[in-house]
Amino acid sequence: MKKFIVIDGLDGSGKDTQVRMIAEMYEKQGRNVVIRSHPCSDNKFGRKSKAALLKTGKINHLKATIYFGLDAIRSVVKYARNDDVDVLIFSRYILAVMYLPDGINTIVYKIVSFILPTSDCMFFLDVSPEESLRRIGSRNEDTEMFENIESLRENRLKSQKFTYNWNVIPGDDSPEVISEKIKKICLETDKLIG
Repeated sequence: MKKFIVIDGLDGSGKDTQVRMIAEMYEKQGRNVVIRSHPCSDNKFGRKSKAALLKTGKINHLKATIYFGLDAIRSVVKYARNDDVDVLIFSRYILAVMYLPDGINTIVYKIVSFILPTSDCMFFLDVSPEESLRRIGSRNEDTEMFENIESLRENRLKSQKFTYNWNVIPGDDSPEVISEKIKKICLETDKLIG
């Protein structure tokens, strides 16, 4: 049976670091791992989402969210039923709906989480906005529209209404501490499935 893992969280929460660490664990077991870090640069939806994220304004906000959703759906369609894939890991997934206007985001989340695959290995890295901003500042990348203290605080609050069925992991801890918590849950679910 395919293992489906999602690592999500605010920008700067350490998603990609955790994805690499969990992928290494499964690769050492000899499993074929595919990583999808959204928005992905290998397709037009991901590229358009990323381009919109680097701009400002409500229309770009909406474009970024819609194209992100199409990018994630594309990844599901392409890899979820691929028999050559043993472990499918997504960095960012359905929590992007929290960026939609309030009210609409709740409805869309319920629909999307019903239609798209979910698992017991969905993790939200709950980093404080201050730590998130510190980490973002240490990267050598262009700043996205949500990468400011006000947006980070707002989106962290918004995320709480969507993560009720997620494994919420404190994101201010070191990458190694976070990884151990994620690996423990993943290995426990492997025992239940296997």
